[in-house]
Amino acid sequence: MQASFSLTKQIMVAMVAAIVLGTLCQQLGLHWPEFQSWVQVGLIDGLFWLVGKVFVASLKLLVVPLVLVSLICGAANLGGGAQMGRMGGKTIALYLITTAIAISLAMAAAFLIQPGVGANLEATSEFAVKDSQPFMQVLANIFPTNPISAMADGNMLQIIVFALLLGVALNHAGAAGARIKSNFEDWNEVVMTLVTMLMKLAPYGVFALLFNVFAEKGLDTIGELAAYFFTVVLVLVIQAFVIYPGLLWLLGHVSPRMFLNKMRSVQLFAFSTASSNATLPVTLRTVEKRLGVDNRIASFTTPLGATLNMDGTAIMQGVATVFIAQAYGADFGLTAALTVIVMATLATIGTAGVPGVGLITLSMVLTQVNLNPEGIALIIGVDRLLDMMRTAVNVTGDAAVSCIVAKSEGQLNMDTFNDPNAGAVEREA
Repeated sequence: MQASFSLTKQIMVAMVAAIVLGTLCQQLGLHWPEFQSWVQVGLIDGLFWLVGKVFVASLKLLVVPLVLVSLICGAANLGGGAQMGRMGGKTIALYLITTAIAISLAMAAAFLIQPGVGANLEATSEFAVKDSQPFMQVLANIFPTNPISAMADGNMLQIIVFALLLGVALNHAGAAGARIKSNFEDWNEVVMTLVTMLMKLAPYGVFALLFNVFAEKGLDTIGELAAYFFTVVLVLVIQAFVIYPGLLWLLGHVSPRMFLNKMRSVQLFAFSTASSNATLPVTLRTVEKRLGVDNRIASFTTPLGATLNMDGTAIMQGVATVFIAQAYGADFGLTAALTVIVMATLATIGTAGVPGVGLITLSMVLTQVNLNPEGIALIIGVDRLLDMMRTAVNVTGDAAVSCIVAKSEGQLNMDTFNDPNAGAVEREA
């Protein structure tokens, strides 16, 4: 077997084994409560909880230093403000366009399939709705007043702004700037090496995370929400395997098949963690080392995508809004549909790439179309599984936009992109 697929295969085996064994334990626990108690205490709340927590914590540990150091290096290597402005404009425009496409597809699929018609569901649990900030306040909060506090809090947009400003300053600081830039480049190599080391432990972390999810939830939670669940999954698949490859082919003139082959391990990471931020170190490494995107592009587009690009979340919001309206028998016309498209697109800006955040932003979308946010309780049962899937779509979109922007700027190494073994991580025996 080719070395380039070695780690991916092991992650896939771990994922399948965790789903099968976790679901089996959940089913057995329904008939033997003593067995379920042992699984809950010994594995779900014990060994696998610890392994999963340590694995995700290790990923998150690298996010802030990786984004800071990599983005400073990238900004310092850019020729000037004009190039950065052009690259930033392309990146943000593409992220907003892909999100608009995603939410539009979701709305169309939901109206066509009508997953909520005849459901007549009632909320069986409460969902605490948090007040969302005004859009202008979100924009104002992008600019940090204390960069150390931003890094301590993991505020990605503020870290990005600070790193860009510092990188530009290094570019204009002459010999002093060159010395400091060289130091940051050394740090960048060290942090990327840490990412590579952590990736070799991925199968164990993936198994622990997924076993716990399916041992607690099983597959029974889909039940009466099957139409909603599979509508969301259908649109997620279209976005990941039709829209992104189509944009890569039309705008980037690169092979969608090669792109998807190299993204498999990243997608599995994202699926297991359900967090774009936690997956960011792996995404950034793959975009640079495997897909051949220059660091000056990747260090800007990838962290920005982990914060701005939430196509998978937008898909869930589109389908969920229509589902909730249909389940309650509420009127939902063209005006409401257009409002959802606009609000879901804007709601992705500044949204944290952490598990479950889509439910928070969904409450804002529902409020805008006069639907009761308590309807979110209808979909909580299956949201964890969908959250894992939509995170995989989010990181795929981040990488796709990075490749398109890099190609347009002449910063995509086609030899690396077309080499199936480039940047592969092979587990040690």
